Amino acid sequence: MAKKKQKLTAACVQLNSKQSVSNNLLNTKKYINKACDRGADLIVTPEVTNIVSLSKHHLLKNTFLEKKDPFLNEIKLLAKKRSVWILLGSIIIKDEKNKLYNRSYMISSSGKIVCKYDKIHMFDVNISKGESYQESKIFTKGKKIVTTKLPWGRIGMSICYDLRFPTLYRKLCSNGANMISIPAAFTRPTGKSHWRTLIKARAIENLSFVFAPAQCGINSSTRKTYGHSMIVSPWGEVIAEMKGKPGIILAKIDISEVSKVRKKIPSYKRTPIEKK
Repeated sequence: MAKKKQKLTAACVQLNSKQSVSNNLLNTKKYINKACDRGADLIVTPEVTNIVSLSKHHLLKNTFLEKKDPFLNEIKLLAKKRSVWILLGSIIIKDEKNKLYNRSYMISSSGKIVCKYDKIHMFDVNISKGESYQESKIFTKGKKIVTTKLPWGRIGMSICYDLRFPTLYRKLCSNGANMISIPAAFTRPTGKSHWRTLIKARAIENLSFVFAPAQCGINSSTRKTYGHSMIVSPWGEVIAEMKGKPGIILAKIDISEVSKVRKKIPSYKRTPIEKK
């Protein structure tokens, strides 16, 4: 039986995705290749990597069924070509009934889809008079929490607004996760106030590595995102962080740190109250 690997180089891709799927694909592949050239073993991209839009009509016109999606298929081919694990933080996918999903895909180094996760918590908020979001009117929400096995451990999947619901992450870690993905497209107002604090909190609460790639810049006439992609240790230390421009960050990860920290502080375990 092969011994589980303990060390990897993880990368987060920060993007400024807009409304053109083809342009977004070119940029995504460019940064994935840059991360590969720097030795990345696992690469995570932001939420809505393939297209940023809150127009249901525009999304239905520019998205595809999973089996026919050119964005997804190109990234699968790239993962195989570069022999790298890629977590598409999320892309927008539709089904035969024209329902839209905000969905994460874990793609193996052989180019196979290992698992997928549909965003559970819809971003229905009124930030200010000029800025509000109603994702539940556009997307069908997910119902299942998802973890999957990687060569280095188990990763728990989430997307953006999920970040504000800590019980989700407790369940992910109770299901064996020692890494957590939080791809996002955080707004600038909420990002400035809450992003860094919440990312560090999820790492500390669950004593897990957190990979949090983000959208940045002006994505549309009505949407500006915060950026500041982060990789955080199970002790809550920020190992790598970006600011407000597209690019990549990398960090060398030793998964054995998780078990060492959890032996010291076993608070990640669900209590009898949490299990009810």
